[in-house]
Amino acid sequence: MLSKIIHRPIAVTMCLIAVVVMGCLALRFIPVSLMPDIDVPQITVQANIPGHSAKEIEQRVISPLRGQLMQVAGVKDIRSEARMDAGHVVMTFEPGSNVDLLFIEVNEKIDRSMNTMPKDMERPKVIKASAMDIPAFYLDIWLKRTDEKSPQADEYAETAGLAFAQLGRFAKGVVSKRIEQLPQTAMVDISGTVGTEIECIPDYEKLQSIGLSTQDIENAIKKNNITLEALSVVDGIFRYNIHFDSQLLTKEDVEDIYINHEGRLLQLKDLCSIKEHIAQQNGKVRHNKNNAITLAIIKQNDAQMADLQESMEALLSEMRKEYPDIQFELTRDQTHLLTYTIKNLKTNLYVGVLLACLILFLFMRQWRLSLLIVLTIPLSLILTLLSFYIIGISMNIISLSGLILGVGMIVDNSIIVIDNMMRRWREGERLQTAIVNGVREVFAPMLSSVLTTCSVFLPLIFLSGIAGTLFYDQAMGVTIALFASLAVASLVIPVYFHFLFRKHHHAPTEESKRQINLYRPYKSIMGWVFRHARTCLITLVCLIPLTLFFFWQIEKERMPKVDHDDTLMTIDWNMGIAADENDRRIMELMNGIEKETVTSTSMIGAQDFLLSHTKDITASEAVVYFKTPSKKKLEKAKEKIVELLKERYPSASVEFNESGNLYNLIFSTNESDLEIHLQDQDGRRPDIATARRFTDTLRTHFTDIAIMPVLTETNIQYMADMEQMAIYKVSYEQLYSRLKELISKNEIFNINDGAQSIPVIVGTDNRESDRILNSSVKNGEGVDIPIVYLVKETRGEDYKRLQAGNSGEYFSIDLNANDKKVEQIMRYVDEYVHQPKAELSASFAGGYFSSRQMIKELALVLSVALALLYFILSAQFESFIQPFIILTEMVIDVFFVIAVLWVFGESVNVMSMIGLVVMSGIIINDSILKIDSINRLRRGGAPLLRAIMTAGHNRLKPIVMTSLTTILAILPFLQRGDMGSALQYPLSLTLIVGMAIGTMVSLFLIPLFYYLIYRKRA
Repeated sequence: MLSKIIHRPIAVTMCLIAVVVMGCLALRFIPVSLMPDIDVPQITVQANIPGHSAKEIEQRVISPLRGQLMQVAGVKDIRSEARMDAGHVVMTFEPGSNVDLLFIEVNEKIDRSMNTMPKDMERPKVIKASAMDIPAFYLDIWLKRTDEKSPQADEYAETAGLAFAQLGRFAKGVVSKRIEQLPQTAMVDISGTVGTEIECIPDYEKLQSIGLSTQDIENAIKKNNITLEALSVVDGIFRYNIHFDSQLLTKEDVEDIYINHEGRLLQLKDLCSIKEHIAQQNGKVRHNKNNAITLAIIKQNDAQMADLQESMEALLSEMRKEYPDIQFELTRDQTHLLTYTIKNLKTNLYVGVLLACLILFLFMRQWRLSLLIVLTIPLSLILTLLSFYIIGISMNIISLSGLILGVGMIVDNSIIVIDNMMRRWREGERLQTAIVNGVREVFAPMLSSVLTTCSVFLPLIFLSGIAGTLFYDQAMGVTIALFASLAVASLVIPVYFHFLFRKHHHAPTEESKRQINLYRPYKSIMGWVFRHARTCLITLVCLIPLTLFFFWQIEKERMPKVDHDDTLMTIDWNMGIAADENDRRIMELMNGIEKETVTSTSMIGAQDFLLSHTKDITASEAVVYFKTPSKKKLEKAKEKIVELLKERYPSASVEFNESGNLYNLIFSTNESDLEIHLQDQDGRRPDIATARRFTDTLRTHFTDIAIMPVLTETNIQYMADMEQMAIYKVSYEQLYSRLKELISKNEIFNINDGAQSIPVIVGTDNRESDRILNSSVKNGEGVDIPIVYLVKETRGEDYKRLQAGNSGEYFSIDLNANDKKVEQIMRYVDEYVHQPKAELSASFAGGYFSSRQMIKELALVLSVALALLYFILSAQFESFIQPFIILTEMVIDVFFVIAVLWVFGESVNVMSMIGLVVMSGIIINDSILKIDSINRLRRGGAPLLRAIMTAGHNRLKPIVMTSLTTILAILPFLQRGDMGSALQYPLSLTLIVGMAIGTMVSLFLIPLFYYLIYRKRA
């Protein structure tokens, strides 16, 4: 077939133009995202019960729910947490589970358990989680200060008044709806809004003087809030609908209610003080110092980030013009991160291609040959991108890194084909014969090289969990690029080689003073290696224990560390403060780091988000996102906050985590290094005193590790004295209704106002606990009985958060430390819990174990890859011994890679291990060609030593060129300017070191091992 194709360059060119056009069109429609689309098999059940303590929620709601949900099929892990007012259960499922069916089953389990739940509790919410539910960005909106000096303007913009409540209605009803109308938006999650309530505060003296009670007030309000069905009246040939409506819609409607008491008509406004004000807030949101509302904008899975960014900028530009009194600002913008990262990766791709081309021109010194090899790069990349579009792979960090890894290897096949065709032409064959025979001779080893390289990528797909799904894109990127380059080198390059040299009667001479002479140093080094064969073998044997030593010493973690200039700060004040005091303290802290920060968003107290992209916090906690100009400024800001807390609020605890981007959430880099799960001997959560003793002991023994104190809260509990209530003739309903009234929780009905409802409440204007006990309640005879006679107040301490999992309930201690320290802590804990009469048992979890699990899986993948390599090589060479000769270089390469990582202060992580796996498939390509050439020469009758030297001479330049092009294509990744480059740095360093050492091994040691094995047979 090739002999016919080379005579039809126009037909081949037309086919290539068609492929290029389709590839360019496909490029426009390939989705661009930060990471591949990954469905996280996770379901979260949220239960909200305002006014209940963490212990009550755990016992009455979360524990029964957890028992039911553990029966759901395919649950891999289940964890729950209860806190004041709310609790949640998070279920993680096996990869590949059908989340839609599981969602139905979870709802069925909840329905079964609803009979055992508190009657006043709303049905728990069930949320299907996905990695792509991570917000693309957050939109903060707040009211502008129209006049800094005007107190009216300051009140309009800053205070939590009616104007801010109207802003909340505007955000829900207008802003979120307009954003959700964008085709790229999946949903908008909102927090920070505040509603209003109409409060009726009775004038008790006036009520008592005319003989009315608060019950009469409540009844009057309820009776006036009615809506009757419409009536139909016929009048001759016409029909009329009559509608009776006495519905209360505004504060004025409530004020104008009439009460007929003993023939006297009284209006409600004469008996009560009726006020409309903002409802009590358990949480706030601030942008810098402004009271704000934040909206989390979530992208459609198949939408392009760039399109969403463009649509959002256009929409915000319109809204800024339409609403000049409202400020709009995007924060935590994933699209900027994506744009910057993808731009840098593309730049690295272009630089890598340019460096590879320079190497080709440097070695070839013939523009025709260099042009042919360079042609391989765009053609192979376009074919790869077209394949991406067909099989549905997006442009992301992982797939682009696969392309960049492929760039250096794309030209390898073309270099080998051109070198072999040119060598045969110089040996006297006709041009056409040299082309056909040259391609046929190297096609089998090239195919073997591609298969061996692909064979080490494909096992990456079988990694467990998200990592396996994630690196599917990289494996497919490299595989497609290599097969595309093989097709181009075998079918396209020969056609244009024949076209460019068809008028030449003789092959161009290789000798040139300008060419780099590699043969003289090669012969000298080969001579030294063969003279010191024993030294080389002893060194090889010694490298095996040294490799194990370095691997034992080097730090191991799941993913490489990525530098950031922003952070998520979580503060727990460790005392039951109100949301307003929480807000004041956060503003005090943010004022202290004002010079270091560019922007900040403070989420203070409980938030209203539906999805779990933001940590679930209580009224005495806060999550603050702030961005600084640089990493140094960020570290300085962190130090300032820690100092301020130690000085002013020593009981508070603070932790800094990476801001939630897709990379962090997929790989769980915020996971603590070690989680100690404590239980008592009965398998239950230990009491607070026991937990405190243990943490104090741990803190004493490990002074350099930050150990959080046991977080507790004080609860006030009112116990009704049933005997006293019987004596004073007060019913439980009367007491309960009066207590709700005193704390302004006696809700009569709700006024529906569009997307929200306004509660109408009968209450008081004083909600302090001491005033509540000093108030009174009317008994059945109308006598005022002091509440303090009927109720006993008790105060108790309990855990602030109650956690549980597969093994039951436990108390968790989260620690961050290096591997050696983690191992020391675990040994100490084991000794502590195995003491005679020990009160505790302990189990461990955390990043220490997940990283090792991942490393074990990658080691298994490496073993599988080596086995596949051996099978392929054995099939190619029809030998059981020669594959061992080729795979021997893995020992040397792995040693140098681990040693260099250790010297550079890098860890063994997923990326460096993947680098080792990938390296094992790339570095042996040169050895495959070398062994194949030696075998061909020996079959042609050449003596062993002459065959080794001749094969080394013939393959020297192709091996050096292919290695340099691969190394230089990856070289731009040896910088950490963005997340993509930082993520690829360990992989790139591993590949560059492995390729450099592997080239030396292929050139000098593989021939030595071949000679030592076959010299007796020769």
